[in-house]
Amino acid sequence: MRKYFSDEDLVKNLSLYYLNRHLIKKPIEKYHRQIDSSELHEREKYKKKSEILLLNSFLHHFPNIEFQNLVCESPDFIAKIGEKTIGIELTEVINHLEIKKIECILNKIFRETEIILEEENTAKFRGVYFLEFRNVTLQDLQEKREEIIRSIQKSVIRKKPFGFVKKIRKSPHRRNVFITHDYTLNLFDGLSSEKIIELIHKKNEKYPYYDRNVDECWLVIVSDMNSLASRYTFIQNKENLKQIQSPFHKIFHLENLCGNLTNIK
Repeated sequence: MRKYFSDEDLVKNLSLYYLNRHLIKKPIEKYHRQIDSSELHEREKYKKKSEILLLNSFLHHFPNIEFQNLVCESPDFIAKIGEKTIGIELTEVINHLEIKKIECILNKIFRETEIILEEENTAKFRGVYFLEFRNVTLQDLQEKREEIIRSIQKSVIRKKPFGFVKKIRKSPHRRNVFITHDYTLNLFDGLSSEKIIELIHKKNEKYPYYDRNVDECWLVIVSDMNSLASRYTFIQNKENLKQIQSPFHKIFHLENLCGNLTNIK
């Protein structure tokens, strides 16, 4: 899988995952335990956990899937569906790369602020805080980090926006302090089909190096809707995806919030 995830991304997505009451939790928890018990380095374990978490909505479309290898590479996973052994290669499509850079730094700031608030008084501040900022730039995040952390901290304590924070709202959480973005979708925020096609071409080049001891190899392209950089409302020129040529037996595009699955091949 293409590496965009930081450890902070995983912490954020795990928290959002557990907050979603509509998801069946046990399979992912089981897979994470299996990954934890493997011989992988801790950073590789984080990477694998991130990948299987992205696949959660995909698994709802294939409830009979049984994973045989969660810690392999090329492809990322090997699973059994019926009588077939399937290799699953996973990749994330980023809609706004510059926003991704900002988001990664923000997630680090969120984690740092959460620790400060929990050390001060977890019982008092526990909850999920959705924040909207006042035009924070990449330069602001790099040069005014401490000031932004103080703005978030004071906004939580005062229960109203302060400094860089434009809006704040809170939802209950039984255990910890959790801070995230308050997402707003632009109705005209399209995902270019060319970005998906570019990813497929790159994966096609690597196809000869994938494990041949599988009956089929599937490519799953994910838009992580928990990420500002990946969110979209529609795919531009979607008909172009029907013309794609690829050695992969099946190609899917997955939107992992509502679980919408587009069968490309």
